[in-house]
Amino acid sequence: MPGIASLLVAASAALMFVLGALHLLYTFRGRKLHPREAETLRAMQQSTLRITRQATVWQAWTGFNASHSFGLLLFGLIYGYLALAVPALLFGSLFLRGVGVVVLLGYVFIAHRYFFSVPFRGAVLAAAFYCAGIAANSI
Repeated sequence: MPGIASLLVAASAALMFVLGALHLLYTFRGRKLHPREAETLRAMQQSTLRITRQATVWQAWTGFNASHSFGLLLFGLIYGYLALAVPALLFGSLFLRGVGVVVLLGYVFIAHRYFFSVPFRGAVLAAAFYCAGIAANSI
């Protein structure tokens, strides 16, 4: 049976996975990630990027949202696996613990700066669970 440290890190990973899964769903289903103004959506669908004429702003927007979702899903899968299946590897590796902290704090910063309250609160909670798990393992 996993200890409290593993369960806290797994909770952090599960939260990030759920946020990623919802974000991926909203990227391809419904209109939650569409601009409110129809003119803005049309402009995004018709305008290309300066870097290339092969992609519209809308295509890039969709791709960025999907790849962002994959990052959240990947974090959730890897850190959930490490916490529950091989906790000695996770807790014994300063590198893996450090990457987890940096990634989560990066998501906290990005969510605070560029997103809205739900992903920000989710990232803060995931970071808190993760840090509590790391701290609990040290006790």
